Amino acid sequence: MHWLRLSVLVLLAGLAACGSQPPPVPSKPPASIQPPALTPPPPPAAAAQQQPPTLPPSSPAAGPFFTQTGLASFYGRAHAGKLTASGGRFDHHNFTAAHRSLAFGTRVRVTNLANGRTVTVEITDRGPHGKGRVIDVSLAAAQALDMQQRGITRVRLEAFRADQG
Repeated sequence: MHWLRLSVLVLLAGLAACGSQPPPVPSKPPASIQPPALTPPPPPAAAAQQQPPTLPPSSPAAGPFFTQTGLASFYGRAHAGKLTASGGRFDHHNFTAAHRSLAFGTRVRVTNLANGRTVTVEITDRGPHGKGRVIDVSLAAAQALDMQQRGITRVRLEAFRADQG
């Protein structure tokens, strides 16, 4: 029994020693293991400067919000000075156009598919009234597109956000 008492005393002494010692103080980890210092987020102005530049309208990512292909006709001197559907007076020297549904003031690139010439016109009127046509451009736009001799030509219409004022 003596050996049992001795064993119990040694066990109790060992347990008492574990509970009376202070916990070990952690040493500072080496610099290679330390977490990086937290940096505050950049101010809003700096964040805005880091944004990518605006894409040019010709970029596929900045594609048109409206595209249509079809026949274009033009109207000129006979309508000069008449009120347009938007309330202004028609001037055949301006780069304007009539479209059935685009909002007044929308700027549209019109490309003559026969020769590749492109002009930008502003929608100021409703039309065209000719069957099968998608747009009526002013005489100035028709001349720039080189379509005034034929009167009607196949075109592509594209409206880009970057062109809108």
